[in-house]
Amino acid sequence: MIENLVYFYLLAPLHTGGTTQEGNLLGIARESHTNLPYIPSSTIRGRLRASSDDSQRFRLFGNEISTDSSEQLTQGDIWIGDGSLLWLPIPSLSHGVIWVSSPLLLQRWARLTQQSITLPSEKYACFGMDAKKPVYLKDAIIKPSELTALSQDQFKALMPQSAHTATVKRAIVLPDQHCATLIQMGLWRQVKIKLDEYKTVKDGSFRYEEAIPPDTIMYFPWGTTTQAKHGTGSQSAADFTTLLNQADILQIGGQESLGRGFVQTWLAH
Repeated sequence: MIENLVYFYLLAPLHTGGTTQEGNLLGIARESHTNLPYIPSSTIRGRLRASSDDSQRFRLFGNEISTDSSEQLTQGDIWIGDGSLLWLPIPSLSHGVIWVSSPLLLQRWARLTQQSITLPSEKYACFGMDAKKPVYLKDAIIKPSELTALSQDQFKALMPQSAHTATVKRAIVLPDQHCATLIQMGLWRQVKIKLDEYKTVKDGSFRYEEAIPPDTIMYFPWGTTTQAKHGTGSQSAADFTTLLNQADILQIGGQESLGRGFVQTWLAH
């Protein structure tokens, strides 16, 4: 079991560069097997490394090698996993905003926390909505016959409990394939253009930029490396926990000058 989790509540759109750029779309990092957005562990690690004290940086995160140095790369005491989606907000004509997730995302999270969760196998599981009325999500319409209501306790087991998630009043668990489609449709997108001195659009300067939308709930696991467990691991874990508690708001990813990437953080208990 991986007991150490850190949660993110996105306060602004978060952009992490992808490996490819298709046409005029500047995409974001995606998992190769699900195509779902994620935050690479190197992005999180780099941001936390920059926030750490000089006295702790080498022990927690290892050294950095310059081009004129004869040093070898040394591993730090702390490992950090990728940031995964848990709940993502989707606009709804019937309910304003609804947070969506899927069995794949919830079961992945439950494995890390060693929880046992039970989801309806055939119907859409909803919370905070009248299961006798249709739900509109983007261009999708979910009929009342396909909905089953979750109790307060059932939903509590699927949502990290924190003051930061208290704003989530309406949620629905969708089949994996439907959730992936809605997540793709619900990504934040901005059109960027570049004008010349005559205020006309330059050739090739028109593009779309993707980002994970605000109010998304994500998480990442962390722990101590094998080599640190019998040495400085306990002290490093305590120092890293202190660092996380001090950095309750982080700015992660690119486009910092545009106010992107602000996230509220909290540790799992």
